[in-house]
Amino acid sequence: MIIFPAIDIKEGKVVRLMQGNFNEVTEYSGSPVAMAKLWQAKGAPWLHVIDLDGAQTGQTQNTDKIIDIAQSVSIPVQTGGGIRAKKDIEKLLNGGVARVILGTKGVEDLAFLKEVIDQWQEKIAVSLDCSNGIIAQRGWTETSGLKATDFVKELEKLGLSCLIYTDISRDGMMSGPNVEALTELAETTTIPIIASGGISKIDDIKALLAIEDKGIFGIITGKAIYEGKLNLKEALNLCSPKE
Repeated sequence: MIIFPAIDIKEGKVVRLMQGNFNEVTEYSGSPVAMAKLWQAKGAPWLHVIDLDGAQTGQTQNTDKIIDIAQSVSIPVQTGGGIRAKKDIEKLLNGGVARVILGTKGVEDLAFLKEVIDQWQEKIAVSLDCSNGIIAQRGWTETSGLKATDFVKELEKLGLSCLIYTDISRDGMMSGPNVEALTELAETTTIPIIASGGISKIDDIKALLAIEDKGIFGIITGKAIYEGKLNLKEALNLCSPKE
């Protein structure tokens, strides 16, 4: 199991939102690069970096800062937020980003998604941000009406190799992951899944490890590690392959 510390960037700063609400912002650092280096120093094997301004506006806003992060650390970085065009993907990948995450564009335009998966394969991921199992779009401000368990079948046909599932109602609330929804989704698809939303303590990591064999291969955590509720080193040790 891979632990992904989250670095959410808004107006150049590291922040966290509560339930995706852009009016409920907590600032943690003025330097995304310094935060990336900190998580790397603590042993993180990957970083999950989101352009919140891009997610809100539908146009990438913090690409240069994200490339700075990718070039400042030696661990791989995955990123998303407002990515709608091939040129955006190309710039990020050429800048050292390991994996690009599509949200709204990936849900709305399957022809585009197929094209970029065919071109970049495992370097493309799709994020399904859901409320009550229904996919949200445009920085979580709109509901698509699509059920995640139905839509994932379309993603399988396109050859997607990485899926990120976020339960919006849990995100930033530190109320625990939605294990039931994750289990249902994992049992519906063969696409490997990264879980996000609500992870707040070591017991939450244990609960997700219990369904790892269903296809959950990663865990994104943000607010809990920033506020010291979850000890990153302890989580990493728990998730490390055992001899």
